Amino acid sequence: MIDPITFAFSQQGSRLESFADNSRYRGLPLLVHVDANGVEHIYVGRRFLPPPEALAEAGQVEVQEGDRIDNIAAQIFGDAELYWRIVDANRVLTPGELTQRIGRRLRITLSEGMPGRGS
Repeated sequence: MIDPITFAFSQQGSRLESFADNSRYRGLPLLVHVDANGVEHIYVGRRFLPPPEALAEAGQVEVQEGDRIDNIAAQIFGDAELYWRIVDANRVLTPGELTQRIGRRLRITLSEGMPGRGS
């Protein structure tokens, strides 16, 4: 069986997208580090978070009893795996923080680079 990552690196001029369309890592480069023993280690390039203020707000959601961030993302975006967009827009490190306090208002924003209200 051919390892897809090894295959991608062997194809000059080709690019394999390693992450799904809804992944926060989509579009990031796969990089290679060669350690002192000559072993190659493939890793994902760094993702820089946009400042939340730079994201155009599309609305807000109030946290209700029993809410989970993935369920909120599913309701808003139609995809639970886009929860990271809410995390980015609300400047937290741990997604669970967002639903700990009932009544908290969460910012819902457009994707980075998309103009919105007041833009």
